[in-house]
Amino acid sequence: MKIAVLGAGSWGTTLAVLLAKKGYQVQLWAHRPEFAAKLKAEGENSRYLKGVYFPETLQVSDHLQSLVARSQIIVTAVPSQALRETVTGFHDLSLKGKILVNVAKGIEIGTGKRMSEVLLEVLPGLQVSQVAALYGPSHAEEVSKEQPTTVVASSPSLQTAEKVQDVFHTKMFRVYVNTDIIGVEIAGSVKNIIAIAAGISDGIGFGDNAKAAIITRGLAEISRLSSKLGGDPLTISGLSGIGDLVVTCLSRHSRNRYVGEEIGRGRSLDEVISQMNMVAEGVLSSKAVFELSRVLGVEMPITQTVYEILFEGKPVQQAILDLMTRDPKQERD
Repeated sequence: MKIAVLGAGSWGTTLAVLLAKKGYQVQLWAHRPEFAAKLKAEGENSRYLKGVYFPETLQVSDHLQSLVARSQIIVTAVPSQALRETVTGFHDLSLKGKILVNVAKGIEIGTGKRMSEVLLEVLPGLQVSQVAALYGPSHAEEVSKEQPTTVVASSPSLQTAEKVQDVFHTKMFRVYVNTDIIGVEIAGSVKNIIAIAAGISDGIGFGDNAKAAIITRGLAEISRLSSKLGGDPLTISGLSGIGDLVVTCLSRHSRNRYVGEEIGRGRSLDEVISQMNMVAEGVLSSKAVFELSRVLGVEMPITQTVYEILFEGKPVQQAILDLMTRDPKQERD
């Protein structure tokens, strides 16, 4: 089987290596020709995943259309806000019989669309049964070292989800299936915003009580938004929900938690982002999700607070005070 992995960041590279080690013919697509040449020459991704060497069955390419045309499975691993532009590059190709597996976690700014919705909108003839999401608590730094990891393959088509499960499953990368792609995508996207809030709490110097509150009430926000869009509430208690939320809020590998921590210490968003070589999806997703929550009438106070701090310049201490002094409510409101 031939597999194309679009996006040569840490996660795309990790999955490309994982699949190549399973014996598949894998091509890793890099957007910039000079970066593709560097990857080929070094046999590793020294910029994003140093020390993880490419198997012989892994090739690198910057030719998007030819790579997609000859692959049976296309994995989209570009940043969420770049997904539309990337797949537009092959919108005129026939995708009959192919499966698209998205691993980018985010909500598109301006449209409020989930990544599967973007794929279906941009690619004519693509059926919903051909689309899947692979989400869950899975830092590239650990998966690339073959440390135990569990994720979920989700598609409206159980057959497609099971196919993705079979392709990705290894002895240390355990894949479950789920047909609630709405819940999986919402949970996997919003958790990055909650992780920024958790990082802000760390940066200020708050303790475990605050972190537990952020995780728990953040989960409530994820559940409300997912349910409003038609997601299954049970999904939120699974790997893409509480599993990914916990690891992203607590892990030293979390880019989103790091952004929040630095802002909590007094640095500006521009300053923090300019010194990172990876994308923290929660930053732009906070804008997209905040706008979506207003349109849908879904109360998401932690998301709103993160948005106000990042994009409206609201002082962190004032934002926290406003969040904590809202009117008392029942827990299940």
